[in-house]
Amino acid sequence: MFDFTGTYTDQYQLSMAQVYFRKQQHEEVAVFDYFFRRLPFKGGYAILAGLEDLLEILQELRFSKADLDYLKKQDFDSDFLEYLENFRFKGTLRAVQEGDLVFPSIPVLQVKAPIIQAQLVETIILNLLNFQTLIATKASRMRLTARDKVLLDFGLRRAQGPGGYLASKAAMVGGFNGSSNVVTGRDFDIPISGTMAHSFIQSYDDELTAFRDFASVRPKNCVLLVDTYDTLKSGIPNAITVATEMEEKGQKLMAIRLDSGDLAYLAKRGRMLLDKAGLEYVQIAVSNQLDEYVIKSLHDQGAPIDIFGVGTNLVTGNPDAALDGVYKLAYFQGKPRIKLSESLIKTTLPHEKQVFRMCDDEGKLIGADAICMRDEDALGVMHDPFEPYKSLSISGLKQEPLLQKVMENGNLLIKKRSLSEIVEFSKNRLVELPYEYKRFDNPHIYKVGISAALKAERDRLIELHKNEHS
Repeated sequence: MFDFTGTYTDQYQLSMAQVYFRKQQHEEVAVFDYFFRRLPFKGGYAILAGLEDLLEILQELRFSKADLDYLKKQDFDSDFLEYLENFRFKGTLRAVQEGDLVFPSIPVLQVKAPIIQAQLVETIILNLLNFQTLIATKASRMRLTARDKVLLDFGLRRAQGPGGYLASKAAMVGGFNGSSNVVTGRDFDIPISGTMAHSFIQSYDDELTAFRDFASVRPKNCVLLVDTYDTLKSGIPNAITVATEMEEKGQKLMAIRLDSGDLAYLAKRGRMLLDKAGLEYVQIAVSNQLDEYVIKSLHDQGAPIDIFGVGTNLVTGNPDAALDGVYKLAYFQGKPRIKLSESLIKTTLPHEKQVFRMCDDEGKLIGADAICMRDEDALGVMHDPFEPYKSLSISGLKQEPLLQKVMENGNLLIKKRSLSEIVEFSKNRLVELPYEYKRFDNPHIYKVGISAALKAERDRLIELHKNEHS
């Protein structure tokens, strides 16, 4: 959909890459971790999305002639540009599966590659995973709140440019049922759905004729927008007239849509009018600045709503707008690397790592992940990363390794899954998470710990660097 070439990056990545090249360090292997520090939306979990898009892009990532011509004008050296002309990503990636639950501090993706390659793909990793994970998580919160009702993505017109393309896909990973976005329907086999605009009704001299014409041309899955003039006195009565006429032709009106006003009140009154006319099968759809809070309020008020069309607040990830994912060096030139900070929460974890997810005997998640050295297994205790004297015994629990090798030498190792397969996996994974972590308000805090060996290595490097700079 988008032309992802080598210049889909930040300028400083190329500047650093040229230094590595000039100092002949560009073939030295580095390990980077992608992770985030804070859950969005004050929730209890996040859902990873965008990984399979990333893998597909990395396989084909190149610097085009247009890229190289442009970079030549930016004063990059000619021999460095010759290197970029033959650039191919040849790294190894280990990652959590797309659609899985992810939590702060755990390495969601680990990149092992020559440092120049690992550096040049940082921006695209952060761009794709941060955004889609944010939207999938927002969508999941709405899914839990909407329960079994239909959720449709109506956000393309309010999205940040082409971001709406990937937002629609991520919304499906988070549990939406379909989208108004036709191009994502085409590319990802997403069910598409839509109604009509107020302008369509306004273009007619009367509302009833507008409804009749629309129903005659689009009788299948027909939804009539009933709030252009007067919802209760005009819109719904006219929709009932058309629905009755459709019945005479062996057709059925699918739904009416409310897009303004007191949605709970209008939905209740609308349901009464439809039922009184013998149109119990006609559904009620609502839109207009919906989010999980509005959906919850409508549910709590007992509003008889069947379909929620969600736009702006979904595709923009409102109110958080961005996931704070970062990409940090963990190993280079045969040495573990660490970034220090006055705040321990911003001090990174060194080395290649693995993450174990703790499950009970029935496979249910207990609410704990442990980060450890890559070659560790069967952990007995995990330590709080930020509070030195807090620990949790995990001996005897099932420990599921989360980081699996998905790419080696730039070649994909896993079978590409369809979007529906990712959606089903994510849905099942969320079922395994206890309710307390999915609670709408004040969810339980999922525990993330580190092994004794990883803690010892981190603490050793902290002391080493403090002594060097004291």
